[in-house]
Amino acid sequence: MTEPITYPLDIAAIRADFPILDQEVHPGKRLVFLDSAASSQKPRQVIEAMRRYYEHDHANVHRGIHVLSERATAAYEGAREKVRAFINARSSREIIFTRNTTEGINLVAHTWGRANLRPGDVVVLSEMEHHSNIVPWQILAEQIGFRLRYIPITDEGLLDLDAYAALLRDEPVKLVSVMHVSNVLGTVNPVKEMIAQAHAAGALFLVDGAQSVPHLAVDVQALDVDFLAFSGHKMAGPTGIGVLYGKRALLEAMPPFLGGGEMIKRVTLEGSTWNDLPHKFEAGTPAIAQAVGLGAAVDYLSGLGMDNILAHEKLVVDYALDRLSEIPGLTLYGPGPEHRNGVAAFTLQDVHAHDIAQLLDAEGVAVRAGHHCAMPLHKRLGVVATARASFYIYNTRDEVDALVEAIYNARRVFRLGG
Repeated sequence: MTEPITYPLDIAAIRADFPILDQEVHPGKRLVFLDSAASSQKPRQVIEAMRRYYEHDHANVHRGIHVLSERATAAYEGAREKVRAFINARSSREIIFTRNTTEGINLVAHTWGRANLRPGDVVVLSEMEHHSNIVPWQILAEQIGFRLRYIPITDEGLLDLDAYAALLRDEPVKLVSVMHVSNVLGTVNPVKEMIAQAHAAGALFLVDGAQSVPHLAVDVQALDVDFLAFSGHKMAGPTGIGVLYGKRALLEAMPPFLGGGEMIKRVTLEGSTWNDLPHKFEAGTPAIAQAVGLGAAVDYLSGLGMDNILAHEKLVVDYALDRLSEIPGLTLYGPGPEHRNGVAAFTLQDVHAHDIAQLLDAEGVAVRAGHHCAMPLHKRLGVVATARASFYIYNTRDEVDALVEAIYNARRVFRLGG
């Protein structure tokens, strides 16, 4: 069992904010939720903000003159300003609301990419990317004729930065698009240094921040990143809302992604002109309540402090890596704790990851099993699937102990020796 410990966060108060955690998922089995890399849980403050909006302020935004529309517009644009401050963008015009990280990456691919990429150009990705940062570029490459090159990973689960430097030196690279934190390995990539290298080579840089923005302080000005995409549902916010940050000059020059209402200034039967940022990229009625919820999530995380969140998660995941490494027959994937954030993916001898997850669920422990939308990475690791425990602000070392105990139970079920 764990020794008494002082957490960087008030863990009892935080857990009380998340009503979903207070339940038995099977008779006598309390929920141990270790699947936040897929989607985090939501605190009462976020749920209440959305409820209050629907009960008191709901109307369509921007075009209405009546009071409810003005309230809804203020709440929606207020959420945008909260996000701007959260990632330290220069202007709220640089904050585009999307559905999720995937849509943000697709927006860049199908607007900036179509306008700027030509046959023979190169877009650099990495072997550890989520499918959402591979497939859009593959589709576009087939249509336009540019080439994709991939930064390999080392056996330790780190990006091969020498290979990256060689790609920038030897290839006509126009864009680098890389995840900040791996959703499988937990690797925290050195994106600030990589961005500087890309800019020196004349390339732009897109960061997939789905697994970083919820867990550590991300400052777009300090990084000098050109594009950053992330999702609300992984950072204690609702589903259906995400963010694309882009430098204003780039967004101004890009064509629209979708056509319709709101994204236009003027429409005639002969043609149309586009609205100003950020509305040029937000066609149709937006996800107003979801934006309100995201704003509440930003307030919640800001109140805890991103440095405190990172310290708390490091305490929990470091302990998890220690405990999991003691289990016979268990293989952990990814780098050491100095290069890793709150994810622990593993296999257990010859037991399929789905069987492991099912047995853990029977003990109340919720993990993810599969390729985690990273099939090329799993091929590089030499496995079909992994089980993945992922940690967030509400997890404790006691829950790590519950995970380990459940894995030992799985070993007994499968009669694994050694």
